[in-house]
Amino acid sequence: MAGEVYFSPELFAFLTELRMNNNRTWFLANRDRYESAVRAPFLQFIADFGPLLRTISRHFVADPRPTGGSLFRIYRDARFSKDKSPYKTQAAAHFPHGATGKDVHAPGFYLHLEPGNCFAGAGLWHPDAPSLGQVREAIVAHAAQWRRVNSAKAFTSRFASWGERLKRAPSGYDPQHPFIEDLKRKDFVTIVRFTEGEACAPDFIDWFTESCRIAAPFMQFLTQAVGLPW
Repeated sequence: MAGEVYFSPELFAFLTELRMNNNRTWFLANRDRYESAVRAPFLQFIADFGPLLRTISRHFVADPRPTGGSLFRIYRDARFSKDKSPYKTQAAAHFPHGATGKDVHAPGFYLHLEPGNCFAGAGLWHPDAPSLGQVREAIVAHAAQWRRVNSAKAFTSRFASWGERLKRAPSGYDPQHPFIEDLKRKDFVTIVRFTEGEACAPDFIDWFTESCRIAAPFMQFLTQAVGLPW
């Protein structure tokens, strides 16, 4: 919990070496390092984050199960990817809405640890067409609330919008709408970046929890827009 160091430089060293040796022989020879430096501390972080997450919203889940929980598998699904390397070179966890199971396209919080690319995120990544339409309609119907959410100083000073956008206004929407740039979004995601050193600090779980709390109004808007309880 607070004051505990979960992640170490060894986590990033392992992932850096894995990037250079992304093959089954090397991974099996270094599997104990993966278990001790990456998987075990991340599962402990997830377990300790669960009660903190429930103080933000009781509907979001931090699942510390070794298999099928919040922690993404290290094994890459290369069936539909140009990258055929067998292992992911990042460690990441998703904290989804409990009503959506493990759907990575539903509202959720996210933590990503990768050498040179660490960030926390919140929002809707690649939502399906009905969900995307619901969010756009909510922005139009509740423009004042959307403005408040996205102009809050604590939010804008920490988070930045991330994701894909349409080049033109979506069909049926006024190109002159004051939030047309938001209506063009295909991903409603916001992220905050941090360093490897910050990830290894004893107050990191507090910082991550506070970041999720700051993003909560943004998450609440999206969650309720797609018809889920906050």
